[in-house]
Amino acid sequence: MQELEYPFDAEQILQKKKSLRRRLLADTSVKRIPKKIAVLGGSTTNDILKILELFLLNYGIEPTFYQSEYAQYWQDVMFDNEELVSFKPDLIFIHTTSRNIHDFPTVRDSEEAVRGKLDAVYQPFEQMWDKIAAVYHCPVIQNNFEQPFCRLMGNRDVFDVHGRLSFVNALNEKFYAYARSHGNFFINDINYLASCYGLERWSDPFYWHMYKYQPAVPAIPELAYNIANIIKSIYGKNRKALVLDLDNTLWGGVVGDDGPENIEIGQETSTAQLYSEFQGYLKAHKDLGVLLAVDSKNDEANALAGLNRPDSVLKPEDFLVIRANWEPKDRNLVEIAREINIGTDALVFVDDNPAERHIVRSQVPEAAVPEIGTPEQYIIRLDRSGFFEVTNFSEDDLKRNDMYRANVERARQQAGFADYHEYLLSLDMKAQIRPFAPMYMSRIAQLTNKSNQFNLTTLRCTQAQIEEYAASPDYITLYGKLEDRFGDNGVVSVVFGHIDPDQPEAFHIDLWLMSCRVLKRGMEYAMMDTLAAECRKRGITRIFGYYYPTAKNKMVKDFYGQQGYRKESEDGQGNTVWSLDLSDGYTNRNSVICVNS
Repeated sequence: MQELEYPFDAEQILQKKKSLRRRLLADTSVKRIPKKIAVLGGSTTNDILKILELFLLNYGIEPTFYQSEYAQYWQDVMFDNEELVSFKPDLIFIHTTSRNIHDFPTVRDSEEAVRGKLDAVYQPFEQMWDKIAAVYHCPVIQNNFEQPFCRLMGNRDVFDVHGRLSFVNALNEKFYAYARSHGNFFINDINYLASCYGLERWSDPFYWHMYKYQPAVPAIPELAYNIANIIKSIYGKNRKALVLDLDNTLWGGVVGDDGPENIEIGQETSTAQLYSEFQGYLKAHKDLGVLLAVDSKNDEANALAGLNRPDSVLKPEDFLVIRANWEPKDRNLVEIAREINIGTDALVFVDDNPAERHIVRSQVPEAAVPEIGTPEQYIIRLDRSGFFEVTNFSEDDLKRNDMYRANVERARQQAGFADYHEYLLSLDMKAQIRPFAPMYMSRIAQLTNKSNQFNLTTLRCTQAQIEEYAASPDYITLYGKLEDRFGDNGVVSVVFGHIDPDQPEAFHIDLWLMSCRVLKRGMEYAMMDTLAAECRKRGITRIFGYYYPTAKNKMVKDFYGQQGYRKESEDGQGNTVWSLDLSDGYTNRNSVICVNS
């Protein structure tokens, strides 16, 4: 819904929140994932929940909320509020602000007394976070503290230990240290939001003293949008690729008309510097694992000449696909998604031309098409849109562009083989298939929330849950890591399940998924062979597999049948149960991948 895309009209959202909600819920074509979200507030949170719901619905997440009583956030957790415990939240958001700091230092305090006050404010938060981890095992989003809206000591307030600004900064550092050492804990940076919005407007005392709202009501959409970006990232709703126009988007001017020597890029003019800074911003996304592609109405030779300028930050090799031709851009966009092997809903189309944006938005509605404004606004518009919000970051993210580039090379290699089995053998594939390991927990959790097509049950898991399964003797867990002659694909497959406590000879697969970038490479057989071997080691004679259909996983509807399982049942919604008998032995199916050599 365009009204909820950045830059949005906050006033309109507040005024029309009921009608926007009705429109969102009326769109039954959107398959949303349900999530139970507990909001524990140090101030009034009613409107925060209402606006947060809009942004989450727009992201494909249908929330059910628990809301603490005013300023009872600590008590609800520490004294096991029955309603919160029975709610069993999937995620907890703690909305506290500088208004919840009640014991700021004074100029009469010694440095030791200031440190004591700092610990006294911080420790209850850490107790609460640890209790949440122990009881609820779910992600926590915690606000940091925005700067106080006034400075008692003027400019000295920021560095003197008695200053409120100094105190808030020290508290924030303690929060950040906790976040760095706890993988399921995320900071909602209201300190940054308030500075962007304007601290005086954000902290308007009228709304606090009249309604106990912090931030001020007009700022709530900014706050809710930021929270929604974190939540959609946790649950695998991020975009994956930037598809970029060239003329007046990556550089100033039209390369076909002006010539590559006359386009605006480099450091010679202020306009050229704007485009260079934008290119640098885009290139930095590659290290986050964001894929880059070009979709431009241009002769390919002109496009490459522009990118090959010595002062161009982005070079042809930075892009997985370059489609510079005279085809409609919406068609190119679909072809780019096909060639990279990702869905069009993973794309962000960036173009300065409003007519092209309109066509793509109408023809490929699942792609994101931001209103990027003028060149000096490009970075801010993309940055604040939160398409690539980073909640978890793994080694695989650093290598993602190389992995996808290698996949393009594999496709070209395949074209030269008449026999597909011979092609797979030519890849010289090696797999590491082992129980979940600490170094891969973040990546495994990330896969459970991002993989949709090759995903039998679409069970979404937090890192804390993954760690619990790995530690339990009642679970069998396996990750699969694949490399070949073109490069390392990283962790690409996850299987885990539990042993039936009433029938210890039976094993139930809770989740089986695989990254689309290794489809049809034999990895599913290698994983199945290893799972069967692990089951037989434990005396398990029967494996049960489950398929729950979604809008995106039809490709694995008959997966278990292809693996030799027998269908046990199917209900009216298409949910199926399958079983594999191991009592008479098991014949390995993998013949192209060397496993754990």
